[in-house]
Amino acid sequence: MSTAGDLLKRLVIGRALRSDRLGETLLPKKIALPVFASDALSSVAYAPDEIFLTLSIAGLAAYSFSWKIGLIVAVVMLTVVASYRQNVHAYPSGGGDYEVATVNLGPRAGLTVASALLVDYVLTVAVSVSSGVQNAASAIGFVRGHEAIVAVGLVLLLMAVNLRGVKESGSAFAVPTYGFMIMILGMTAYGLSRHFFGTLPLAESAKYTIVPESGFQHGFTGLASAFLLLRAFSSGCAALTGVEAISNGVPAFKKPKSQNAAATLLLMGGVAVTMLIGIIALGNITHLRFVDSVNTGARLMLDGRLLPADVHQDTVISQLARAVFGGQSLFFYMTVAFTGIILILAANTAFNGFPVLGSILAKDGFLPRQLHTRGDRLAYSNGIVLLAGFAIVLIIAFNAQVTRLIQLYIVGVFISFTLSQTGMVRHWTRLLLTETDPAARARMQRARIINGFGLVMTGTVLVIVLLTKFTRGAWIALAAMAVLYVLMGTIRKHYDRVRVELEPDDELVAQPSRNHAIVLVSKIHAPTLRALAYARATRPHDLTALTVAVDPADSRALQEEWDRRGLPVPLTIIDSPYREVTRPVLDYVRRMRLQSPRDVVTVFIPEYVVGRWWEQLLHNQSALRLKGRLLYQPGVMVTSVPYQLHSSDRRKDDDDSGVAPGDVRRALDAASSGT
Repeated sequence: MSTAGDLLKRLVIGRALRSDRLGETLLPKKIALPVFASDALSSVAYAPDEIFLTLSIAGLAAYSFSWKIGLIVAVVMLTVVASYRQNVHAYPSGGGDYEVATVNLGPRAGLTVASALLVDYVLTVAVSVSSGVQNAASAIGFVRGHEAIVAVGLVLLLMAVNLRGVKESGSAFAVPTYGFMIMILGMTAYGLSRHFFGTLPLAESAKYTIVPESGFQHGFTGLASAFLLLRAFSSGCAALTGVEAISNGVPAFKKPKSQNAAATLLLMGGVAVTMLIGIIALGNITHLRFVDSVNTGARLMLDGRLLPADVHQDTVISQLARAVFGGQSLFFYMTVAFTGIILILAANTAFNGFPVLGSILAKDGFLPRQLHTRGDRLAYSNGIVLLAGFAIVLIIAFNAQVTRLIQLYIVGVFISFTLSQTGMVRHWTRLLLTETDPAARARMQRARIINGFGLVMTGTVLVIVLLTKFTRGAWIALAAMAVLYVLMGTIRKHYDRVRVELEPDDELVAQPSRNHAIVLVSKIHAPTLRALAYARATRPHDLTALTVAVDPADSRALQEEWDRRGLPVPLTIIDSPYREVTRPVLDYVRRMRLQSPRDVVTVFIPEYVVGRWWEQLLHNQSALRLKGRLLYQPGVMVTSVPYQLHSSDRRKDDDDSGVAPGDVRRALDAASSGT
């Protein structure tokens, strides 16, 4: 079983890498872009959808605001990109927003940012993969109706690829990422040129009329309209997700790390803004209609007849590609394919950000230490598996519906944006108090202005997001962040308490007065004799063999054989009228401790080691339970004395697997077990 499992593991993640090869996994800019920026780039594939869906609630009149909302979102994105370029230069260690907030605002602010980012990374995987599957469903018929199953399979595939290492996943995803950029930019340029020459057809949905919700049937005016515009803007700000990932991944870049990260940020921001504005512009030019009749009151109408609420509509990019290239064109299928792939691969940003952040939090004691350990391929494997598990739960819970998942989205990322920019303003203010060089002061003042403007922008968006999305699902994300905040605080308190308790003191340094040794015996066999010999070799102050009389006849037979063999260790028999084994042994050990509190008691447990999985099912676990209870007794040392059976030979050279839980079966069985 171990050999087969190891072979499967190597097939999935590849051969293990030595620690000194960590430098070989560092990324050049051309690979770092698809690794860290695929989320931000792919967000423009569904951010326009959300803008059009939200505005459709008020009918066609509201669509005239789509390009204005797109421009405002673009300004916010460029502001955030400029702000994070300051972050990667000031804090290149990879802590990102968490480090900025912790250093400048305190541990509580840092923990708030960490909670928000961890939740947002999980949502990134769920939203991106679900959106990619929905795009694929517009071109691949059999996917429709099975989105959740397909999405779960894709998450598992992404997990397996990322377990092979950061560089390998980046190389695998580079072609789809660049292909998506080329197809969207090409579609925009070609579509605008066709519009200029008057040959661009309308979108397939242009024939529909939109019937708005009841509150907007008398026009697009009033407070409700203003609130709807804010909702559309907050939904469009989903295009900003993933911008922070580069600041968390600076250590993964090749040198000069900060400069390469800043350059990648700038390239990502420029391309993402161009694609976002281009898609919205083409949507308006082609008179595109996009309505969510299932979750809103808006409906589509054709020739005076209301269409069913569940009528199928292709995504915005699919409709635009069909209009620009033609429905049977190779470029149409390439655009849809690359869009679906990039949306799925956008989750890769989270698969790189979540494990790194989890590792930093584990190092600081806020998450289990296992998350700080690198796997065979020098990736943080435990974090990758944990992220995939949480994302799968979300996908199944929300049936891979992007419209429902998107309501939980972006709250966390704008919390981290806002606190990060606040920390950066304080960072530059603190440095300016001691800096005397005029050139350096001018540079710091310019950076503070950029981060200050970023704070105003991201803080405003955060307020809008909370106002417009709280009752529509954002409260779930906030509740998850609160639970995670409390959980991480509890973990840190546990580690702090353990560290204090593990501090050496004089009592531990002092040598115990005496060592009382006990060898547990169920019958006289090779493991028992080995344990007796080893216990004698330790030269304790006194030594006794201890057995529990579950069956009087068996106990008498054991005593007779003990005397016949002339074993040089006294045998103590404890009566157990209720056939218990654990409690009588514990009581005996406690009595020995009470008689001499400064002494220690060492309990030797004979055990034998088996090598086949089915052998593990044939032996009871009384000694295993007893050992677990003894470990909680102060002043009691537990020593296992192994005896390898022949079947264990097949495992002794398996350096990779070691001894799996359950492989060791203790030789101290109840006398009635028959082993």
